[in-house]
Amino acid sequence: MAKIAIVGGGVSGLSAGIYAQLSGHTATICERHNVAGGNLTGWQRGEYHIDNCIHWLTGTNPASDGYRMWETLGALGDVDVYQPPTLYTCEENGASISLNADLEQTKNDMIKISPDDKKEILSLVKAVEMVQGMSGIAGKSHNERYSKAKIAISVPSLIKYYDLSAKDLAQRFKSPLLRQFICSFLSDEFSSLALIAIWAHFCGENGGLPKGGSLAMANRMTDRFRSLGGELLLKTEVIGIEREKNKALAINLSNGDRISADYIILTADPAVMFDRLLDIPMPKQLKKLYNDPQLHRFSSYQCAFSCDTAELGFSGDLMIEIPPKYRSLLHNEAFALREFSHEKSFAPENKQILQALCFCDENTSRDFINMRNDKSAYNAEKQELAATLKSLIEAKLPHLKDKLACIDVWTPATYQRYVDSQIGSFMSFALPKGRLPIRQSNRIKGLDNVILATQWQQMPGGLPIAADGGKKAIETVNELEFERYQAKERTEKTKRRSLQAHT
Repeated sequence: MAKIAIVGGGVSGLSAGIYAQLSGHTATICERHNVAGGNLTGWQRGEYHIDNCIHWLTGTNPASDGYRMWETLGALGDVDVYQPPTLYTCEENGASISLNADLEQTKNDMIKISPDDKKEILSLVKAVEMVQGMSGIAGKSHNERYSKAKIAISVPSLIKYYDLSAKDLAQRFKSPLLRQFICSFLSDEFSSLALIAIWAHFCGENGGLPKGGSLAMANRMTDRFRSLGGELLLKTEVIGIEREKNKALAINLSNGDRISADYIILTADPAVMFDRLLDIPMPKQLKKLYNDPQLHRFSSYQCAFSCDTAELGFSGDLMIEIPPKYRSLLHNEAFALREFSHEKSFAPENKQILQALCFCDENTSRDFINMRNDKSAYNAEKQELAATLKSLIEAKLPHLKDKLACIDVWTPATYQRYVDSQIGSFMSFALPKGRLPIRQSNRIKGLDNVILATQWQQMPGGLPIAADGGKKAIETVNELEFERYQAKERTEKTKRRSLQAHT
């Protein structure tokens, strides 16, 4: 079997390593940080734990295909999964609406708020149920998969949303609150199909929160890889790939070491890897994505607050509108406030941790990255963001006044430095309207044994796509190994025939 070197120990790298070991190969993962997991991480600030990554994890329903992958990777299995009762609560003029885990309840709540939107609401719910049926999570027990015939009949209920963005979809509703609600899940440029997918998985018990949060999940995957005999080299940075013609021979490390390999798997942002590690152009299809004016990259900044009370006045996620005078500073019209009361170890008893998240477009992300060159200006910006967000939280939830203290702020510059993505993206391209999330090839023209395993090969990226990318990279290795075996057999057969003819 093959010797495989994997550059990067994030989710895709750990996935590739685990599937490599399960396939009988020998895998070595090189990770430049002191822990594996990449963006799937968290950290301590005093007595508080900050969870960086998981807002919901697609694949937590045992009836789904994604669950079997996560179970194989050690991320799920004998792990409790918390199913939040609601997601993204929006309020306006005393009325509120949340995505309820019970889709029927969400439908009824929306109709109650705006009977005039009933037709549009029923159409949207029908599309959500269709995606659930395609994913095997439909029905009362969330384990029903629609037949091909039923899917074919129901396809028109989805096609109508293909050319709609989330903003376009919101404009079809008369109620201002429902329009705000529709736009709260994703940025405006995302396809409405992405929104429908979120609703389908969350309401199909397939978008829960694994116990312990992001870092605990990364640690379980790390333990799984090591238990299979894989080698994880931490604090180990790859600075180049040694090759001869169309074949890579080894990876070179910053400490001067060299690791030879039959195959090399690359897991970071291709825009970074092809500039730094390879002296050949990025594959045309990937380059086309980066240069496509319809595709947008994004990031976020977040502020974590300790909260000196257990009584928050909301649960899950609360969307807070940003007054116009602050939108230039905060780079958005609203932000999400998350609480973690389901994780008792994340904060001291009778206290809480809150995290405010604001999405950033590509230009804003670059501004943060460039600002970091001036540490004084960068720190001042973070302090102003935290103070403004704190004041908006207190205005929305007056009982929290004087009970909040900022304990950390992280920005696209943080992500750029930590996960090594060009503009600090923690996902890939926003899936726009009129496009399908088609996976790009993991092969690199001009390099026969170097394989990509990144979330950037399929919009919009994220944990399941990253993990599946690692899995598919090893499937490609297995196919190449089988082809090599067949070629060897043909050569041996030809030699035997030649010898027999000669004798």
